[in-house]
Amino acid sequence: MSDPVALEELLSLARDLAVRAGEEHLKGRTERLEVEHKSSPTDLVSQVDRRAEDVIVSGLAEVRPHDAILAEEGALADGTTGVRWLIDPLDGTTNYVYGYPASCVSIAAQVDGRLQVGVVHDPSPGLTYEAIDGRGATCNGRRIGVRPPADLAEALVATGFSYDAAQRGAQGAALATMLPRIRDIRRAGSAALDLCQVAAGHVDAYWELDLSPWDYAAGSVIAREAGAEVQTLEAAHGGGPAVVAAPPGLMPAFLDLLCGAGVLTSP
Repeated sequence: MSDPVALEELLSLARDLAVRAGEEHLKGRTERLEVEHKSSPTDLVSQVDRRAEDVIVSGLAEVRPHDAILAEEGALADGTTGVRWLIDPLDGTTNYVYGYPASCVSIAAQVDGRLQVGVVHDPSPGLTYEAIDGRGATCNGRRIGVRPPADLAEALVATGFSYDAAQRGAQGAALATMLPRIRDIRRAGSAALDLCQVAAGHVDAYWELDLSPWDYAAGSVIAREAGAEVQTLEAAHGGGPAVVAAPPGLMPAFLDLLCGAGVLTSP
């Protein structure tokens, strides 16, 4: 499956399904949303999340019925091909419910245990970020790349916060120690899009805790192929991984900052 033609076929399929799922996002804008809570009152899901997932999963079943699947809204399948799809049908559901313009479809293909294909489609502005392992990253077909490494004091940094209220408080305290040492913070509410912003050079670096694999899989491929170093590290609070992305020249100082703020146990 490391054959370039085969990876191109996976990319083409992921792109097609992401755009089709994105059409469900746009259609949902004209409907009354049926919103429910999942892990906490701040963790939302709607019929659009589920419908978009159905579009992706049914599309995969038609073309590649023997692949494994792990998707946010519950689709789960074992496979026999060595390919596993990691799917977030609507990353940024809270933004979507509020009408805030930062939500997307995220689809990644993991081949023999390595993330090799990623597509993130933002349907509102019509932007599609994509990458294949070793082949670079693009947005709407145009090559993208990270910003040249900045000094830490001049770094614009993206992040997100946990659904757990106590954990958000701890993350806010860590952020307060970091802000005097960087340029500023951006908080968009979609991990997949944040990683794409690193890839496109719209922010210098990114970190977030308590993510699930479908949140960061596709964005990680895209950021990595755009020149970022992407690491999943042990978080100081012992919960889900800390996902950190930055240009290699900035990463050591950024990791030191995160350790000093109590986000990580060690770089």
